[in-house]
Amino acid sequence: MLKKIRSETVLKGIPAAPGVAIGPAFLMDQQDYIVPERVISDEEIPVEVARFEEAVHHTKTEIQSIKEKIAAQVGSMDAQIFDAHLLVLEDCMLIDEVKKHIRSDKYGAECVFTRVIKRYVEVFEKIQDDYIKERSTDVEDVGRRVLKHLMGESRSHDFEHLGSELVIVAHDISPSDAVTMYNKKILGFVTDVGGRTAHTAIIAKSLGVPAVLGLKDATLRISNQDEIIIDGRKGVVIINPTEETVELYRREKEKIIQYEGSFANIQDVPAETLDGHRALLMANFEMDGEIPAVKKYRAEGIGLYRTEFFYMNRLDLPTEEEQFKAYRKIAEEMAPHPVIIRTLDLGGDKFLSSIHLPKEMAPFLGSRAIRLCLEEQEIFRTQLRAILRASVYGNVSMMYPMIAGPGELRAANGVLKGVKQRLREKGVSFNENMPVGVMIEVPAAAMTADLLAKECNFFSIGTNDLIQYTLAVDRTNEKMAQFYEPGHPAVLRLIRRTISAAHDANIKVGVCGEMAGDPVLSVVLLGLGLDSFSMSPSTIPVIKRAMRSIKFSDAQELARQALRLSTGQEVEEFMTAELTRLAPDAFNQEGQLK
Repeated sequence: MLKKIRSETVLKGIPAAPGVAIGPAFLMDQQDYIVPERVISDEEIPVEVARFEEAVHHTKTEIQSIKEKIAAQVGSMDAQIFDAHLLVLEDCMLIDEVKKHIRSDKYGAECVFTRVIKRYVEVFEKIQDDYIKERSTDVEDVGRRVLKHLMGESRSHDFEHLGSELVIVAHDISPSDAVTMYNKKILGFVTDVGGRTAHTAIIAKSLGVPAVLGLKDATLRISNQDEIIIDGRKGVVIINPTEETVELYRREKEKIIQYEGSFANIQDVPAETLDGHRALLMANFEMDGEIPAVKKYRAEGIGLYRTEFFYMNRLDLPTEEEQFKAYRKIAEEMAPHPVIIRTLDLGGDKFLSSIHLPKEMAPFLGSRAIRLCLEEQEIFRTQLRAILRASVYGNVSMMYPMIAGPGELRAANGVLKGVKQRLREKGVSFNENMPVGVMIEVPAAAMTADLLAKECNFFSIGTNDLIQYTLAVDRTNEKMAQFYEPGHPAVLRLIRRTISAAHDANIKVGVCGEMAGDPVLSVVLLGLGLDSFSMSPSTIPVIKRAMRSIKFSDAQELARQALRLSTGQEVEEFMTAELTRLAPDAFNQEGQLK
């Protein structure tokens, strides 16, 4: 949807992270440099070879510097994704081929290097092995960095070097770019693709910046340094706004700042309803850079520790020691609060790394999560050993993702039992009673929740995937956004069934999907009897206020009535109207907290 307002251009996308940002655009384009075919003389050959060697040296230094800064700011595990780039620069065959052609073809270094790099990329892309084929991206990225130095142009995605506050505009955001984004100079995100549960949305919420995704052609309509406004609440992006529009949104930003300040009085009180019912509010967590936010917003633990990032965009697998140190650190940081570590959940929309897997036509239905772990048991055992060793340093629990029934749970626990036995034999300490839970993410798990509850210590409902599989909607496809209904009766009934089965078996159940951070739907979940909610840290005060504004008995009655409705839209409209009536000082007519 596109319309013109005077000199303004207004784009409508998917609201992925709330807030307002005003600033210049930084376009993460991937276009090639225009390289001149410069003929050189015999006398110039040594100069061009030296220029090339110097460019390679500067690129190595640049990447190593980025790696070290990321290691210091976010963690050494996250920094290792740049190892693949360094290995490209250490490829003697590539380096020698460029020098040889400078001497034989007598063209400038940038021209020869471009030809060689393109040939390497073409070779990689033609190889049938999918893992090797994916390495072409690393070669292209390194090529741009070397050309930047050869041509004296400054163009890079090293976000810690940004000189001013910028709005990131991209087709999509890769994990290697994501780890460099824990930087205060980033104001917000705009992307062509993605939806509310996309990785970019998770990054934005973690950083506490607004994001609008699924704009389709934003990268074609926005240029570098264009002044843009992001309204993450409504999913609106305004390009080259008028002075009147800028002033309007500045006032909106001031209101948001005042609004966020209004949460100060509930910062250190529990999430307790007006009639004394308590709920546990925890944080979703991915990397060390999020620890300050987890503590700032008073999370009562980590309800979801995503471990996939250790495996993304690197040439090797993370060692047991690397993982142990990372898990131990967060366990000690959060003690005595609980830390729930999810075992490896690669596949689907997650980026693959050094684990050799063929491309699948339907990756969300293929080898992912616990299925992948049971196929690649040595990788699984390494992670289990690290988690078990870390379990003595805090209140650590572990959960398996994508369990579809008791058979998979027993298979996973069989591997765990073997790992425990070997640790005992070696005299390695671990918590013998570490709780082991199951993520309820597919309808099969919800329908067999009564059976699963007999064989695990707790449930965690992953609503992002549960909604996707229940409604047959690809949650990463912006074209399907209208069909992605968290409040759909089928979803609510599966959640109710899961909670009931858990409580019948005297085990706890939480939610770690985006539903947990929705003020309206969180009240439905509360009314259904959910014990804990895990969300982006910055969302915790919002949900806490929602819960402190109502009675638990009212939430139970609203949940009962919501389950009788026919569509997700009806559920959200009903809940909004009722919460506005029951707590007019807290909720407005849009279902947002005042």
